[in-house]
Amino acid sequence: MVSVTSTTVAALGVAGIAALFAIVYWDARRIEMGRPRLWAAVASGAAAVGLALYLFVPTAPMTGVIMTSNTGLVLYTFEREVSTEEDDPADPGWLPNDSAGGGKTLESTGSSGESSEPSSDAGKERV
Repeated sequence: MVSVTSTTVAALGVAGIAALFAIVYWDARRIEMGRPRLWAAVASGAAAVGLALYLFVPTAPMTGVIMTSNTGLVLYTFEREVSTEEDDPADPGWLPNDSAGGGKTLESTGSSGESSEPSSDAGKERV
């Protein structure tokens, strides 16, 4: 006999997976990502596999079920971030996050990325 709890989880899970498909598809089209149906299928397909593991494999560890369910959505968000980045060309003459340049070039830094110039707090003790 099927319990009411597993029936409720299955119904809510299927509804959640359908909503996930619709949201990912809408978002992928909104930001003009390539193949929005594929990304929606990847995100919702992984969630469906996680739901199936939860419902039909009682010995599956919960951490594995959660990781499986999240995999598609994580892949989608990584790809979303990459596709929405600015396409500014790299400028090898300046350090990253230094809008004005600040006089630091790659030649004036050491191998660790630290400036070769002495620090103003060199003699101060750190707490």
